[in-house]
Amino acid sequence: MLIRTRRDIPPSEITPESLYNNRRLFLKTAALAAAGTAAGLTIPGFTRVVPQQNPSYKRPPAGPFSTGEELTPYSDITTYNNFYEFGTAKDDPGENAGTLKVKPWKLTVEGEVRKPASYNLEDFLKPYKLEDRVYRLRCVEGWSMVIPWLGFPIADVIKKVGPTSRAKFIEFTTLYDPQQMPGQKRPVLDWPYVEGLRLDEAMNPLAIFAVGLYGKELPNQNGAPFRIVVPWKYGFKSGKSIVKMRFTEKEPRTTWNIAAPNEYGFYSNVNPDVDHPRWSQKFERRIGEFRKRRTLMFNGYADQVAGLYGGMDLKKNF
Repeated sequence: MLIRTRRDIPPSEITPESLYNNRRLFLKTAALAAAGTAAGLTIPGFTRVVPQQNPSYKRPPAGPFSTGEELTPYSDITTYNNFYEFGTAKDDPGENAGTLKVKPWKLTVEGEVRKPASYNLEDFLKPYKLEDRVYRLRCVEGWSMVIPWLGFPIADVIKKVGPTSRAKFIEFTTLYDPQQMPGQKRPVLDWPYVEGLRLDEAMNPLAIFAVGLYGKELPNQNGAPFRIVVPWKYGFKSGKSIVKMRFTEKEPRTTWNIAAPNEYGFYSNVNPDVDHPRWSQKFERRIGEFRKRRTLMFNGYADQVAGLYGGMDLKKNF
């Protein structure tokens, strides 16, 4: 029997471990650059064998739902991850997520909806047409990727289940099963992992449920079998391995906001003008690059989402 205790690692000490791994990444990159291999540089893979990039994948043309930027290699996307349910080091998810059983999988929809239900994921997915979307992903720690997702708009689900007039937010909950997710045996966060969006944010066409990347099924370490992707927000807002959607009238309490409210606000929009209390957010480093690049407001999606926050103080509502 698992005995829940108070977290034994202060929230202020959680991120520095990730920063350590990011520094290790930087040193690897710098060493390769010094050796004269900076051109076309990619981050070396870890020892774990991962599936190869889908050779038949054809990326969609650049447009409002797909950036034309160079894709991050599949090997980097699947070996450099934040997924604390499998460990806090960046390579832990790729090494430990094989314990996750993704079939069968159930999704519960509850709260302020007209059609609450518990679905088998296969049945839940049948009505939806999957789309390829190439999105930037920026982590609060300062690294970023360009990922080709396969999924469909969250708005399609919202329309199907019919929120009531009282529904203002959606709370997304990740699977809680310490036997499958060994990182949950340590109280580094208040499990299960919970994230939330305002209803109008979730209705934005950019917000998707992803079930794959590079045209293939999602690997476990990337949130299989079913995750959210919200590209104008920091990566931790995109909850993985989702088992429950709950429509609420009040703003839900979310995991990182509970752990460190002065560092991780509910909205968590990418905003270079709002520094993390311990580092600047003005720059980022794309995985596979040596140079830094300036962070874009809303991660470069301002044209599509800035209207959601009209009249709000984006420094107060960070």
